[in-house]
Amino acid sequence: MQALDPLVQEYLEALTERTQLLLLSDLVGVYAAGSLALDAYEPDRSDIDIAIVCSAALPMATKESIIAALRHEALPCPARGLELVVYTTEVAGAATSDPGFEVELNTGPRMDFRATHMAADRPERDGLFWYAVDRSILAESGRALLGPPSSQVFRSVPDEQLVLLLIQSLRWHLGSGDDRTLDEDTPDEDAPEADAPDDDAASWTDDAVLNSCRAWQRMRTGHWFSKVEAGRQVLAAGRSQIESTADLELDPAVIEQSLAARSGTAPPSVRAARRFQRTVLDGLEKMTAR
Repeated sequence: MQALDPLVQEYLEALTERTQLLLLSDLVGVYAAGSLALDAYEPDRSDIDIAIVCSAALPMATKESIIAALRHEALPCPARGLELVVYTTEVAGAATSDPGFEVELNTGPRMDFRATHMAADRPERDGLFWYAVDRSILAESGRALLGPPSSQVFRSVPDEQLVLLLIQSLRWHLGSGDDRTLDEDTPDEDAPEADAPDDDAASWTDDAVLNSCRAWQRMRTGHWFSKVEAGRQVLAAGRSQIESTADLELDPAVIEQSLAARSGTAPPSVRAARRFQRTVLDGLEKMTAR
């Protein structure tokens, strides 16, 4: 398990303690998701993704108290931001593709504040596939900060549903107009430059490529990996294995450039990232036709 920066560890402990005081006996567990769950947290780059599970639906006053107590102004986040979602045990274990959350909170020093009090208020244009994907990762790899192991609380949708959600996510990224990219399985990303020329690099393109690798590896192997690990695995698999699975021709140079960009070198061009996403999308769509 990845050793965390002391500031992050202190923050997680404080967040868990405040959650205990707010929910008391209704609290089932607090779980680290995203990069923290996949041992891939990167200081100054990653968000802190948290899922809280409660025993029953929350009254509005409790939802407001959670937002007030955990927003950045009340509990400073040492990362880019906190992305927190609260579920009931019923939703967490239902293996459903519905968002189903009680509260969603985005807050942090480099993140726009957003508080949503029920799943029905989540705009469809912002993507509704995130939550089931996050719960799938939690079911396999969630890091319990409090409560029973995540595998006892969360259930993933079946693979035949999961692949459809991953297809939705890639279509959304490619068709949203601003090419937002799925970073660490989070529901609300900063929009990259919509007007970046196709031949230029953009700050989001390495994430776009590596997240596509992660989606592909999840459906190929049945397991979740971090973006970087998934990129390495796709490279290691070799062209013959990739083609034997779905007739894909994934450009290894684009993956290598995306991996190198994590250390500060130039990321792939917008054109290359979009082409890579479309190739993976095509491969996932072929999986559904079998």
